[in-house]
Amino acid sequence: MPQLEVDGATLTYDDEGPRDGDGVPVVFVHGWTANRRRWDHQVAHFAASRRVIRFDLRGHGESGGAGVKTVQELAGDLLALLDHLEIERFVLVGHSMGGMISQTVALSHPDRVERLVLVNSIARMTYSRGRGLLMAASTLVPFKLFVATNIQRAFAPGYPKDEIRAYIKSSADTPREVVMTLYGAMRAFDVLDRVGEIRTPTLMIHGYYDIQLPVKQMLRMAKAYPDATVRILDAGHELPVEKPAELTAAIDAFVSAKPS
Repeated sequence: MPQLEVDGATLTYDDEGPRDGDGVPVVFVHGWTANRRRWDHQVAHFAASRRVIRFDLRGHGESGGAGVKTVQELAGDLLALLDHLEIERFVLVGHSMGGMISQTVALSHPDRVERLVLVNSIARMTYSRGRGLLMAASTLVPFKLFVATNIQRAFAPGYPKDEIRAYIKSSADTPREVVMTLYGAMRAFDVLDRVGEIRTPTLMIHGYYDIQLPVKQMLRMAKAYPDATVRILDAGHELPVEKPAELTAAIDAFVSAKPS
């Protein structure tokens, strides 16, 4: 698998599909404690007709390195990879923290992002007093319990327990330093007052049962976007694996639509 050295990190990535395919490349960015395989269904679909890029964030999956403390620094990794691949313009699809990274890129390089898809993502994390205390307390429990509790909550009621256990194990393999530092980075992330600057056509697609990043917070963000389409699916926080076919179809319809 190809790799790129970026500021002390080794980024592992996939570059698939025809170089002369339909439209600009589609770039997929996974979320906190996940890896690039989260996008298997979507990549298999899009790589049949256009170039597709996905990568493991530093410290996740098969990428090495740590040290980053902000979402902005992760956005820098993504841009370094795209510059290395000589990809100037692209469709950007980000899940959860990957959506935060994607918004950061759309704000800093609006001329490069043709369309933006935010999956289960928000522009500012807002906690009620009670939930804030609960989340703060969760960081005091043993690391594996902290990870397991967060991943368990990410899926809608009724999702197969054996599959949830597999995702918990995968997430717990992410180094503790990376998990906890980027947990803090997500809590500190806040571009809600700036999203009105994003003129890029944007699809916001969210799970109705998402309690990690609730629908209400996404709708608050959507109100501020000049050009946003909103879709709500019958799922939790992990749309790429809970509703893969529905998510893929929604993204395809959005990125394939002719400009109005």
